[in-house]
Amino acid sequence: MADPVNSFLGKMLLEEITPVVMVLRTPLVEEACLKNGLTFVQMLQPFCVFNNIDVPVRTVSDQPYRLHKFKLRLFYASEIKQPNVEAAEERLKQVITHTAEKDLSDLHADPPQLDDLLALNSELLPLWFKIFNKELIQTLSFSEHEAFDHPVACLFVVSSKDEQPINKFVDLFNTNQLPSLLNDGVMDPKILKHYLLIHDNQDGSSEKATNVLTEMRSTFGMNECRLLCINSAKDGSEERIGSLWTPYKTDASPSQDLGCLLNVNDVSEVKDLMQDLSSKHIIPHMEQKIRVLNQQVSATRKGFRNQIRNLWWRKGKEETPDAHNGPMYTFSSIESQIRVLGDYAFMLRDYELALSNYRLLSTDYKIDKAWKRYAGAQELMGLSYFMLDQSRKEAEACMENAFSTYLKIGSIGQRNATRCGLWWVEMLKARDQYKEAAGVYFRISNEEPSLHAAVMLEQASYCYLFSNPPMLRKYGFHLVLAGNRYYLSDQRKHAIRTYRSALSVYKGNSWNFIKDHVHFHVGKWYAFLGIFDVAVKHMLEILACSHQSVMTQELFLRDFFQIVEKMGKKFEVFRLQLPIINISSLKVVFEDHRTYASTAAVNVRESLWKSLEEDMVPSLPISRTNWLDSQPKHSSRKYKDFNICVVGESIKMDIEFKNPLQIPISISGVSLICQLSARSETVESELVEKDTHAHPSESASGQTNDADELRKLTSNWELNSGVSSFTLSEVDFSLRGGETTVVQLTVNPKVEGVLKVIGVRWKLSDSVVSYYNFDCDHVKKKNVKGRKKPTQSSSKNLEFVVIKNLPKLEGCVRHLPGRIYAGDTRRLLLELKNQSDLSVKNMKMKISHPRFIIPGSLEDLKIEFPSCLEKNSNCEHNGVQPNSSKQPNSFLFSFPEDAAIQGGTTFSWPFWLRAAVPGRISLYLSIYYEMENLSSEMRYRILRMHYDLEVLPSLDLSFQISPCPSKLQEFLVRMDVVNRTSSESFQLHQLSSVGYQWEISPLQPGGAICPLQLLLSGQALSCFFKLKNHRKSTFDGPVSSHSLLQGRDVRLGPQGSNKTLFDVFSSPLADFHHYEQLQQRKLIQGQQGTVDFILISQLPDNRADRGPGGQSDLPQLFSHHSCHCSIASTSPVWCLMNGPRTVHHNFSVSFCEIRLCMTVHNSSEEAVSIRINTVDVTSSDGQLSDVSAASENQAGWHSVSLGNDIKVTSDVLGTRIGKGTSSDVMAPFVWAASSSTRVEIEPNATTEVPLKVCVFAPGTYNLSNYSVHWEVKLSGDPVSSGDSTRQLSGKSPGNPYYITVLQSP
Repeated sequence: MADPVNSFLGKMLLEEITPVVMVLRTPLVEEACLKNGLTFVQMLQPFCVFNNIDVPVRTVSDQPYRLHKFKLRLFYASEIKQPNVEAAEERLKQVITHTAEKDLSDLHADPPQLDDLLALNSELLPLWFKIFNKELIQTLSFSEHEAFDHPVACLFVVSSKDEQPINKFVDLFNTNQLPSLLNDGVMDPKILKHYLLIHDNQDGSSEKATNVLTEMRSTFGMNECRLLCINSAKDGSEERIGSLWTPYKTDASPSQDLGCLLNVNDVSEVKDLMQDLSSKHIIPHMEQKIRVLNQQVSATRKGFRNQIRNLWWRKGKEETPDAHNGPMYTFSSIESQIRVLGDYAFMLRDYELALSNYRLLSTDYKIDKAWKRYAGAQELMGLSYFMLDQSRKEAEACMENAFSTYLKIGSIGQRNATRCGLWWVEMLKARDQYKEAAGVYFRISNEEPSLHAAVMLEQASYCYLFSNPPMLRKYGFHLVLAGNRYYLSDQRKHAIRTYRSALSVYKGNSWNFIKDHVHFHVGKWYAFLGIFDVAVKHMLEILACSHQSVMTQELFLRDFFQIVEKMGKKFEVFRLQLPIINISSLKVVFEDHRTYASTAAVNVRESLWKSLEEDMVPSLPISRTNWLDSQPKHSSRKYKDFNICVVGESIKMDIEFKNPLQIPISISGVSLICQLSARSETVESELVEKDTHAHPSESASGQTNDADELRKLTSNWELNSGVSSFTLSEVDFSLRGGETTVVQLTVNPKVEGVLKVIGVRWKLSDSVVSYYNFDCDHVKKKNVKGRKKPTQSSSKNLEFVVIKNLPKLEGCVRHLPGRIYAGDTRRLLLELKNQSDLSVKNMKMKISHPRFIIPGSLEDLKIEFPSCLEKNSNCEHNGVQPNSSKQPNSFLFSFPEDAAIQGGTTFSWPFWLRAAVPGRISLYLSIYYEMENLSSEMRYRILRMHYDLEVLPSLDLSFQISPCPSKLQEFLVRMDVVNRTSSESFQLHQLSSVGYQWEISPLQPGGAICPLQLLLSGQALSCFFKLKNHRKSTFDGPVSSHSLLQGRDVRLGPQGSNKTLFDVFSSPLADFHHYEQLQQRKLIQGQQGTVDFILISQLPDNRADRGPGGQSDLPQLFSHHSCHCSIASTSPVWCLMNGPRTVHHNFSVSFCEIRLCMTVHNSSEEAVSIRINTVDVTSSDGQLSDVSAASENQAGWHSVSLGNDIKVTSDVLGTRIGKGTSSDVMAPFVWAASSSTRVEIEPNATTEVPLKVCVFAPGTYNLSNYSVHWEVKLSGDPVSSGDSTRQLSGKSPGNPYYITVLQSP
């Protein structure tokens, strides 16, 4: 690498990182300078660059070095601030725009050739790149975290014409005129001050100015004051020297005479002024400042002890949250002093000193998490490494670290990252690392706005070109990216230049992704030249550019239409790719024997309909089951490869159109291209077509075939567009960006024959007409039941044999809501219309979900619902019995034999709907019917209907059943009801048990099961009642038939309610319950000992006409079915102690002996062996004495009323004896006879076991100190019999049994 100082980056640093001089002047100073067309700063600028200066410099080392080049930057105090963002962006835009106007005047020249590009040298790059980069860097001037833009000296300038010039010097340093960064404490106000008195020789002699200078020197110092005389030239008598200021006065007009009043002596005096200011004041001042700061830093920060102290002081700051700028550093902080020391050393070329201070400062900023300042220190470290020509790896690591840190802190560091990247790029280019430099350019482009990114991408492309070896693909790609960014930034000429350069790279290659851009601009160029045919050819290649951005797609489409419009004629295209037709998803809907009531029914899978209809249709199909399949064998062999449709019935084709763009497009006049011919003509054309397919033409090119197809389609459209043998539909639609829509096109044949669908025609934005031939692609075959079908061309799949007119039913289900609550039961109406003149007969119907919907009878049309379900109603209501009660998934219903629908009439049949469970339910109905006059080609037809029903949750119902401990065959039931709706209330009407052996009764005689009748939204309710089994058993007495009917239907609500009960054994409640049993049986298989409940509820009277959607509706009845509620427990044995409750005995004579009897019932289907163990108490604790100490047998259900027994009113309920006490205390009672009794009981049998107890003192006793051990005797292996998980043995504790023994008189 060459000397870094002579590299482009080195020269840039010598120009940009130089001392700043702040200028404070009076208005009269500017007035004198403006006579030359220059401001005061502009007048001095040509003399601020010293290329031949020779000044010795000694910073901290003993060895001085000499500066040969130096530069000062002069700014007014008002300019020392961070530049306005909008103004800076506008300035950068002007640089680019000016370059476009200057260098791109000829847009018609041939683009550069690839060989010419390879011969370029990096030094021959456009000059405006460097200008732009410099302007971009200058947008970061006067940053608060960097010191090389802080003023090193302040130049006070007063005119000799000012009144009291000395006071003017003092007033100039007023804080109101100083920069805000200086007042805020960011910059050090103690800077070098130099005082300059300006005298305009046009105003007279300099005697007064000399006197003022003398006074200035006595006031401010001898060496700090100077007099400058200007405007000494006389009109026309001096040599013009205005060219000195031309580079610094970019906005000057050519006719403006710059420096017209300045002669050679004035220029020489200005030059001496600036050289003395630099060499005798500023440089020595910076040397002294560096030495002082270095001593301070060495005393406080350098050395092992100071480093340890600094780390200890900053300990804990690593745990503080991140802050982009970190803590606020004033000019007096040690960190700011170190930064000033480093920047001063860098400006005086002492890069070693600068590097050591930046390294020290970087550690502090990192600990303080001052990331922007840390990145700035890393940035200058990298530049110091470069200027020292030392470690390249360290230099690049510092620049990478600075670049990444700037980006990490967000938008406030974005432009700093750009500046860092530009310096980094020049560092890499100086070392011939062009590929790496291009990568950095690309990273910068991701952070800059579009216009700046375009410049960076173009510079990156040239870096790829200058790489070794040249990377042409990346070069072209980045040119295209740059051109696109130029275009988005409204820099059209720059975009054209970059695209023209990229055209030579992509010509002849298959890089299709970028080629869209090239085609687009080449097309526009041709259109601009008036060669519209070639322009359209290029534009057609890029219309379906789905991978492009939205703005690019809008541009492509808009310019394409503009070019077509300029052609001045109708433009027809074959297979236009906008929109794209998905031929593989082409769907043909035509009605042969299968007809559909709605579009929803059409979209249902054919396999679902077929499985539903397999028990209803004849065993041999009459026609094809799929439009792609061939005809059955018994059909006419002449037309075996065709579909069948009916005259007057439309053939619908669903064609999927996709917009590949991200912008909307308008499509109009979409219609099919069809041809209808006689059947004999079709047979002949079929033979010709087979011969054509057997010997295809191989000589025609692709373009010729496209032109021929376009000509055929155009001719066919013109011939058949006005015929009356069929009618076509036209569709207009719009497609949003990326949208895919299915358009349904129809053709309605009016006469018999063979109809062939050839293709489709449409208009794009009423500008371009496109034709698409379906026979150009092959349609994928759909196999039925896995059988492979021979491959046929799409032309055969789109040919239809049109037969004579046949009857067709149209149907709908009236009063079917889209949304209802679960349990809602209502009546619907099926309406079938026969629009033809012929009648239909032999109707059958298949229903997919009989759990939700079942047919009624004709009598149901005359009844009033739900009053017809009330008990004692005169309406006879018989349920419809299904053909197969063992299959809950479908329902086959045959209409009466005399039910026929004449032509032009409507047929109605009642339906019953019940929303069984919440969720989205799809209901499918297939109605089979036969024609009155049999057709040779079609004998029957099927009407398919599909409805979606949304069922909302209403009431959740659950039951918990436990055996009653004091009664056999009696159960205690807890019913939980929860209202799951958000706004609806329900009125509980009745609860019914299904089965005549069950009886529901309240816990207390005469009480209410559910005192609360209205259940509000979100409310939960628990009810308790008894359930009795009146089935005749070996231990129950005879029950009258009247009692069997009592108690299975119970009113819910307050006692005394007289609302009429509903008959749950009448249709449709009984039918729906039948299907609920079948459905819930699948969920609870093998459950023994169950009971069913039905809860009837209604909406309140004031809400009876509102459904979940708020719509007006019929009064509603809600039935909630809970089936197979288990009454079985883990123990198959039920025990009941029988005996007296009160005994009188004279204990003065002897102890009392009481006989008891235990009734044991086996409820299982297997024999059970039981063993009854009695345990004697050993203390008087067996006598009950504390009502609060309830025994463990009191947990759960227990009887609160004991028939004829004496009611215990004392505070004693007794406790079971857990363990004995001392043996010397006599027990209050003992069990007599054997302590263990073993009995075997047959299945579902009952036995009685006698027991005896001896009581020794009066009192009330709890005789529950016994246990029943049971074991099931299986006849076979439990595993083989399916009882591997069943409990086969166990232990049941004794039930509480209280007996009171009184002393007899």
